[in-house]
Amino acid sequence: MEINILGPVSINTPHSGGGIRAGKVRTLVATLAIDAGRAVSLADLVDELWGATPPDNVLNALQAHAARARKVINERACPERADCVLRSVLGGYLLEIDPQRVDGNRFLRLVSQGASLLPADPSRAVELLESGLRLWRGPALIDAGEGRRCRGAAALFEERRLTALEDLVSAMFLLGGEAQAIAMLQQLVAQYPLRERFCELLMVGLYRVGRQGDALESYHLARKRLDEELGVQPGALLRRRHAEILAQDPVLKVPSALWREPYAPVDTSLLTA
Repeated sequence: MEINILGPVSINTPHSGGGIRAGKVRTLVATLAIDAGRAVSLADLVDELWGATPPDNVLNALQAHAARARKVINERACPERADCVLRSVLGGYLLEIDPQRVDGNRFLRLVSQGASLLPADPSRAVELLESGLRLWRGPALIDAGEGRRCRGAAALFEERRLTALEDLVSAMFLLGGEAQAIAMLQQLVAQYPLRERFCELLMVGLYRVGRQGDALESYHLARKRLDEELGVQPGALLRRRHAEILAQDPVLKVPSALWREPYAPVDTSLLTA
């Protein structure tokens, strides 16, 4: 059994699968999947499902939703052996499932591994990063409600997705795929105009293939957007890249201009901290 949260919440097995129709049940499954293998307290679940306006009989209501969630899981589990169990534990509920059966955790593991291989093995880094990014089916936890835990996890997943894209284009440059990397970065800059790292990589990439004028134009467009939308100037790193391009600094040609320090393996407890 696999639980998918990188998009609409769904439960899939070799025998059946699909979304969860009932909103509160869907939120409950998503919240427990974020913390797969760890108990979530009743108080946290109540807060996630109802926020500041819980019903009068909130524990009975939570128990009823848990029973419905358990039924959905059991209906989709392998008929011969259910390998995923929603358990009631002291003070809360536990989704007893290998965390790697949740697509969000697989994504975090793959992109962390990919980042750790830059710059030593960019080819393998590309494989891992692309494998992680292919798990996405839309905005993470898009139909899991507006609770603090699900929204916080969704924000973390989205940030790691964008960081993985940064790592991916860096690895593509290192492998000599300048044209493909630049095309991807142009799309990303258009989609995320306020994310300076995409602009920085685009500037460096354009400069490295002899398009100094286009690199400078990318900087000026970024500066204009930041000023118009946020009222701020580009960050120190983007300004430094601009100065390096104007000076035709040799540092822009060395591989280290294309990557950042790899981040540490993800502690999934951060999802609900």
